[in-house]
Amino acid sequence: MRLSDSSGDGTMTLYQVFPGVFLMYNDFHMKQCVSGFQTDLELLCIDHCREGRIEQEAGKGAYSYLAAGDLRVDRRINHSGQVTFPLCHYHGISIGFHMKVAAKEIPAYMKGFSIDLYELQKKYCSDPIPFVIPGEPAIEHIFSELYTVPLKIKKEYFRIKVLELLLYLDALELSGHTEERPYFFKGQVEKIKAIQAFLTEDLTKTYTLEELSERFDIALTPLKNCFKAVYGTPIFTYMRTYRMNYAAALLKSDKNMKVAEIAGIVGYDSPSKFASAFHQVMGKTPLEYRKSFV
Repeated sequence: MRLSDSSGDGTMTLYQVFPGVFLMYNDFHMKQCVSGFQTDLELLCIDHCREGRIEQEAGKGAYSYLAAGDLRVDRRINHSGQVTFPLCHYHGISIGFHMKVAAKEIPAYMKGFSIDLYELQKKYCSDPIPFVIPGEPAIEHIFSELYTVPLKIKKEYFRIKVLELLLYLDALELSGHTEERPYFFKGQVEKIKAIQAFLTEDLTKTYTLEELSERFDIALTPLKNCFKAVYGTPIFTYMRTYRMNYAAALLKSDKNMKVAEIAGIVGYDSPSKFASAFHQVMGKTPLEYRKSFV
């Protein structure tokens, strides 16, 4: 399935793994899209975020976030409406189980093992809010291999990895493997997005947290916490990376523009300080970066 609008495009590629079980690759390069997903089926869905970030309404005007390395388990109760990608990209995998069918079919493929999908659903989905497990090495191992599967063994390999994931989730002791994620309400999120737009509109200007707090009428603690929840890093870290990515685009697209000029555009009076910051973020000096595209 392909999605496209003025903010970008996205692709979802779905494979049937077992009867009642699908695996889907999600690749989005866009700011947002609208999900019209609604179903009467009883589902268990597992989402892994490889890169980027996804924002979704968790009900009653509250928003939740899935970050790189996170695993989310839910029943797709609140899955329609606007989906936002704060970093303008999202890449991951979704594995879905149609409970009525999958619960009957899966045991036939698990000789010597016993996994009860309904017990698994009860374990992770007793609360209507999605259950999130932050970056776990074992989960990363399971999913990392799914992103580089040779075409000729895809179907068989998908089956092995889905069964491995079910065994892992069945055995996982939840204590110490979960993270209490704060939920932020619509008014807060809208202010944070307005702050991000304000900060990125003119990169030559800088503002203190106190100035932003007063201008947008949001207390310092919610400002810091909500910005990090939405965009994944503190404000100053985010802006530093944003500036360097913008500078990198200029270095690549306009070979005649001097490094000092680019430094000024992204808010640095000193070319040497800009070069140091650029190297720390991009791993190369500005000139080395530009030469790599010659």
